This record gives sequence, structure tokens and C-alpha cells, in this order.
Amino acid sequence: MPRRPLARRTFLRGAAQAVIALPLLEAMLDNHGAALAGGGPLPTRFMTWFFGNGVLLPRFEPAAVGPDYPLSEQLAPLAEVRDYVTVLTGLQNRCEKIITHHEGMTAFNGHTMVEVDGLFSKAGGPTIDQLVAQAVGDATPIASVHLGISKHVSIMDSGTTMFALSHKGPNEPQYPKFNPQEVWTELFGAFVPRPDDRALRTSILDAVRDDVSRLRARLGKHDNQRLDAHLDGVAALEKKITAATPLCGLPDMPGEANVDVDGREPITAVNDVMSDLLVYAFACDITRVASCLFIGGAAETVFSEIGQSAGHHFHTHDANAQDLVHDGVVYIMERFADLLKKFKAWQDVDGTNLLDSTIIYCSSDCAEGLSHTIARQPIILAGHGRDQLIYPGIHHQVTPFPFSDGNMSDVLLTCLRAFDPTAASIGSGAPMSTTPLRAIAGPAFAG
Repeated sequence: MPRRPLARRTFLRGAAQAVIALPLLEAMLDNHGAALAGGGPLPTRFMTWFFGNGVLLPRFEPAAVGPDYPLSEQLAPLAEVRDYVTVLTGLQNRCEKIITHHEGMTAFNGHTMVEVDGLFSKAGGPTIDQLVAQAVGDATPIASVHLGISKHVSIMDSGTTMFALSHKGPNEPQYPKFNPQEVWTELFGAFVPRPDDRALRTSILDAVRDDVSRLRARLGKHDNQRLDAHLDGVAALEKKITAATPLCGLPDMPGEANVDVDGREPITAVNDVMSDLLVYAFACDITRVASCLFIGGAAETVFSEIGQSAGHHFHTHDANAQDLVHDGVVYIMERFADLLKKFKAWQDVDGTNLLDSTIIYCSSDCAEGLSHTIARQPIILAGHGRDQLIYPGIHHQVTPFPFSDGNMSDVLLTCLRAFDPTAASIGSGAPMSTTPLRAIAGPAFAG
């Protein structure tokens, strides 16, 4: 009997305007199971994941390159997901200003920070996640979501660069939420059953369109930019309110609220809950873009769960405490591995898992905290985004230690072109890239 394809946004409608969405079913796929029946591609997701204060390069960088690279001491926690992990070393962060820590964030946007004044700065341009969100964010109720794990961020730095991993621009930081309950509300709260009165509503933006046009004529360039940002926020809220119920069952609100106990952060528990929420958000197609600030740059985070009593940032500045720094980096990689294993465990109807359909870009704010160097700042890529990146993963090193002229922004452009093949460049000034890193491209990469 021939299969009658279903549209992906097919709903079960009952009395009292109840609407129940369906999960991704085989009937929603094409005859090959490789695309939606309507011809659209299956969802591809993107995420950035940040940890502050760098690594110890001799204990982080694998001893050999290529597909059969051995995991180093600090990468050992990734053993269970190794096939999905590409390690990039020997790359250069070409930021044009040096503050300490701030310049490392160029690894996420390809721009030198702006408005620099002491330890104050703002991001010089949009981060990679927001460029991806511009390409795919309209397909989901929420364009992007931003998570934070450790609340104990830097007490010395100011501005926005160090406190938001994601930025739409210099004056539009996308601050992370550190409370899993608030993240649940942002992702799933709009889908709690309620009377469907959407047909009775009128868009706020439609209602004020004429007033906005008149106001624009009275404003200068910068005020019009601020107005655009505000209206974008209103439009995003309307989109979320009027969205249909998502494509699968929703999780209950978590009990974890990221509250310190006797001065100790529940980092592992919060990371687990946030990872679970993100798995649901990606699998239910509520969003396809996320960022996670695991611990901030120059942060006051104490890894008490492994017996440490002083901050990880403090340890990085003590030449006699580098073994404690090593233990901290291993702990960080264990938590990153926890996220990746949850992604790998989720299986879609087409037989893939979330690592098959996601690209996760992970880096820090420096190569090593003791020196604050941004030379040879490493990157980890997890997942392959439906063959946009190489699989199984490799270790790619640009040049032997300690010299390197490879541009970190080439990796950013490779990731961006996986979602927008027309992107000609990323970043600006010295860090800008116009050349994707072909060595990590997969068979589906068309950029």
C-alpha cells in the first residue's frame, strides 16, 4: 500500500480548540527517509559552548594528527563520543587588541572588541550563533536560547564581552539564564495548554506600523538602530506566543534552580538539567540554535565537587597550582562529555541522533590561563551537522608548536557556511576570514 506523506506541521485537533502536535514520523519523510515529505531538509542545529581560562596545551593537544589521533589527558573524558569530535590546534586568534581574557572571545565572532577601556569592552560584532540564527531561526518558535551554568562570573571585568557568550552586535548581548526553571519557562512555558484565542488577536506590530513609520522620520541613525532592535524583540515574543504546540512531549519543570548550597555551586546537577532541556528543545524543534556559558572567563568558579577550595581562575595564575588547573580542565571536559552523550543517546525516526544533526563549537578565552596567550587557542567541534563537517572526527593541527599563522575565524566561516552557503566572510579587520577550513568539511558541505 503506497505511503501517504504527512506535512511536518500536522496536528490533532479536538474539542475546545485543543491542539496536539505529532512527533517526527516516518510518514513525514520522503521515500528515502532523508528529507521531509514536502521537500524541505531535516533540521540541522548549532550550538556554542564556552569555558573560561584555557587549557594546558601540552596536556590538551593530541600527540598525533589525522582520524586516528590519540585522546590526550585532558580530552580523555570524550572517549565515548570520540568519533563525533574534531580537535583543532595551532590556530591563531588575530584579535587586534589585548586586554587579557576579552580578546579570547574573538574566537566566537571574528571581530576585535570595541569601546575598550581598561577591563571594559563590548563585542565587536555578531557571534557565530547569531549569524546561524539569522539563517535558520525563522523556522522555529524561538530563534536561539542562551544557557549559563556557573553563576560566579568575573568580578573584575565590565562591559558585555565577558558576560554574554552570544551577541547580535556591540549593544545587543544575549545574556545567559543560569536558573534551569527560567530556561524551562522560556522554552516550554508558552506551550502550556490554554484557550486558543490566536484568531482574535491582532499583531501589535501591525497595529502600530503607521506610527513606527512616522517615528522613523524623526529619529537619527543610532536611534533607528535601537528601535529596530526593540521591534525585533517584540516580533520574537509575538512569534513565541502564537506558535503551535511543539513536535513532541514536553519535559516537566525541573526542581533544580541553581542555588548554592553552603556556598557551593551544584555545577554538575545544573549542567545535567540544562543539557536535558536543550535536548528536548532541539528534538522538539522549539529552537535550532543555542549557546552555553559553562564557566565565564576570569570567573570566580570553584570546582568544589572535585575537592577544590579556590577559584579555577586563581589557580591558573599560580605556577605552582597547574596540576589543579589540569584537574579543573578534566572536570570541564567531563561535563562537556555529559552533554554530548545526551545528544548521542537521542534517536530520531530517521535513525540519526542529535550529534548527527548538530554542530557544537567549543572554545575558551585563551590558550593557557597562566600566560593569557591567545596563540594556539584550541577549538573542539562536536557533531557533524548532517555531514557538513568531517565524520569521524580528526585532529587537525595547522603548524608545529609554538608557531602558527592559521586563522581561528576560518573555522567560524566553515560552521556558518554549513547553514548559509552564500556567506562570503565572517568577522572584520585582522580576524576576518573569507576562507573556510576545507580540511574539516564533510561530503555535504557546499560552501
